[in-house]
Amino acid sequence: MRRDELYLVDMIEAAVAATAFVQNVDEAAFLESDLIQSAVLQKLLVIGEAAGRVSAEIRGRWPDVPWRSVTGFRNIAVHAYFEVDWSIVWRIATAALREIHEKLLALLKAEFPLIASQLDEPH
Repeated sequence: MRRDELYLVDMIEAAVAATAFVQNVDEAAFLESDLIQSAVLQKLLVIGEAAGRVSAEIRGRWPDVPWRSVTGFRNIAVHAYFEVDWSIVWRIATAALREIHEKLLALLKAEFPLIASQLDEPH
């Protein structure tokens, strides 16, 4: 079984990537691009899957992270893929992910400072 900090890093890296995919893209361009939609959705699925694997202990200590919403979105997207509302995906990618990213970084810095410090290093 993977450790919590690895799932948290997966979530943070996926949030950074999804945010980058929509940078300098407006909603109309997003809604017209299957490539960008697919890329963003894949990263949101990674976030949701990883969130569901974070231990109940960590989730309990960090109730301000929207664990249930993140995993719930993943479940809906996977099981009702052809009914995905791309406007919702757009709002998540352009607004909600920033807040989730900030909360996850705070969690990682508090719970796993060594891992968090490695994230700050350039690759």
